[in-house]
Amino acid sequence: MNAPVAIDINAPDLIDTRFTVPGMRCAGCIAKIERELPRRDGIESARVNFSAKRVAIRHDAGLTQDELGEAIESLGFSAHLAATDPLAQDNGEATKLLRALAVSGFGMMNIMLLSVSVWAGASGATRELFHWLSAIIALPVIAYAGMPFFSSALMALRYGRTNMDVPISIGVLLATALSLYETATGGSHAYFESAVMLLFFLLCGRALDATMRTRTRAGIGALLGRMGRTASVLEADGSTSRLAADDLEPGMLILVAAGEALAADGVVEEGQGAVDNAMLTGESAPEAVSPGTAVHAGAINLHGPLRVRLTAVASNTVLAEIARLMDEAGQSQSQYVRIADRASRLYAPAVHSLAAIAFVGWMIAGAGWHQSLVIAIAVLIITCPCAIGLAVPAAQVVASGALVKRGLLVKDGSALERLAEVDIALFDKTGTLTMGTPQPDLAGLDDVARSIALGLAQSSRHPLSKGLANALLTKGVVPEPIDSLRENAGHGLTGIWQGIEVALERPQDTTQELASNLRIGEQSWIIPFADHLRDDAKATLNHLTDMDLESRMLSGDRLQSVAPVARELGIFAQSDANPKDKLDMLQALAAQGRKPLMIGDGINDGPALAAAHASIAPGTASDVSQQAADAVFIGDKLLPVALAIKVARKAMAVVRQNFAFAIGYNVLVVPLALLGMVTPLIAAVAMSVSSMIVVLNSLRLARAAKVIAA
Repeated sequence: MNAPVAIDINAPDLIDTRFTVPGMRCAGCIAKIERELPRRDGIESARVNFSAKRVAIRHDAGLTQDELGEAIESLGFSAHLAATDPLAQDNGEATKLLRALAVSGFGMMNIMLLSVSVWAGASGATRELFHWLSAIIALPVIAYAGMPFFSSALMALRYGRTNMDVPISIGVLLATALSLYETATGGSHAYFESAVMLLFFLLCGRALDATMRTRTRAGIGALLGRMGRTASVLEADGSTSRLAADDLEPGMLILVAAGEALAADGVVEEGQGAVDNAMLTGESAPEAVSPGTAVHAGAINLHGPLRVRLTAVASNTVLAEIARLMDEAGQSQSQYVRIADRASRLYAPAVHSLAAIAFVGWMIAGAGWHQSLVIAIAVLIITCPCAIGLAVPAAQVVASGALVKRGLLVKDGSALERLAEVDIALFDKTGTLTMGTPQPDLAGLDDVARSIALGLAQSSRHPLSKGLANALLTKGVVPEPIDSLRENAGHGLTGIWQGIEVALERPQDTTQELASNLRIGEQSWIIPFADHLRDDAKATLNHLTDMDLESRMLSGDRLQSVAPVARELGIFAQSDANPKDKLDMLQALAAQGRKPLMIGDGINDGPALAAAHASIAPGTASDVSQQAADAVFIGDKLLPVALAIKVARKAMAVVRQNFAFAIGYNVLVVPLALLGMVTPLIAAVAMSVSSMIVVLNSLRLARAAKVIAA
């Protein structure tokens, strides 16, 4: 559950700085960074995003970036500042892994061909020749392909710590050294193929992990790529200049031509028409815009020129914020991550102890140093915890990727665990179950009345006026010029049209909760409004019912508007609920042992979203709600809510399967290795296959969303 956070108003200014740390390999690395960095003066917290290989440090503003980098490096990790682009990533590591994988694969195939002849019975000078040829191929291959592991292990040992690369490196180097000894002394066995095969399969796992991380972030990266790269800035003297998006500043006035994509967020000051927001909302229907309408970076102007006053630029745009949300959908301290943390801390000493016991035990048994060393090497190789290390992040990365492709951004990896546990869903009404944008019924207005209504409505920021203006613009209505236009707060708009007084005002006597009165001289029309349900609201609730989740409505709206929606959806509803009422409801459910999911969008939903066991907010929600929620869904569809629960449950099932397999694997193969029944070659194959099974099992989550989304 999201616990409330106490804020010290006297605390020094805190800022966040992100570093890329490619050397993180396992849950032990995560635990060390998140445990040790906050112990440094001036650092409040450190959070690892394992899928992105990043560390977000919250620290005093007085600490420099160099000092923070040195603090990370003192723990045995190389680090450099993350790019300002929220989705920037260092492709250098992925390229090195692919090259190393290609080299190891080439070497492994050639060494295996030579080994086949030895296994087929080659002896004497022929066997020695094949061993030497294998050595000539293997040594440069091991030196190059093993560099990611050797450098990581060396860095860890230099700073007095261990990671999973230490026993891997020891196993590879011992197998290589023993093989060289066997080759030089004319022995009958060499293990070059074991060392190279071990590297090949380990590199397969790491390259696949890097590919998954890239695929997870590709969707949002493509959206950012569609943002306008430049904009025409209107100067005070009427001249224009073309500036790059990174050089724009809030307050600038830009001219957006028809067909041009916006390079920043802003508000339309002059012009009207429609924009294509499909890249942001997923909806293909154009959105009408007029003076006062907020527009966002990446939207494409479909009609005439617009003059837009910029409000947010570069990394502060809505798209950049969405990208940051996705960037933070990484590793977190969930129950399963804590299990992996504890296991990884014990791993290195346990493996080294087992290998030492195997060597000493077999020496005492009279096996000789050669056989004893071979068995110890097999133990080192076969007990590599790659499967345990990949159990949680692989599932979280694939699940988050499957959800983001269908319009839901998970802000916290541990949110998947909480989403999988929820047993009741509480929905706000306006803006959550409904669209939150009242739509007018224009059937009673003739063409002249519509034009006058648009002339009045487009000058107001009132939600009903904005809804009326958007509806009229979408239908192609041209506004009539209105003179002496005046807005009286709480009453409406008045003006003069062709010498006649016109008004768009609150009805004096109507039973409808949402309505406006259009008055032209002595004539008047009541324009009713309706806040329509999301198209898939009923289907979403049906999916939740199929997953044994109870659904309720918890709304601050009046009973007159809540009751019809509750009847249409067939769910229990509570109306007139203020923020404290919502919070009390969640606390009461928690006291009953329930685990509620809160879905809401308003500022008044912020406390409830933070207090719920898990929470989701729409992309149109207030900043407070989006910050408090565990996940955000984009677009007009509510189905991502049900989809999130389905995928989260599947993800946790896959995590449990991964842990069960990883533990079962070690229980089965470690005794065999200690008993001398496993050669280094078989150990390399078994360990690598176990990691690949965990990754492939996690990849099944990519299909988990398809059934419900169909």
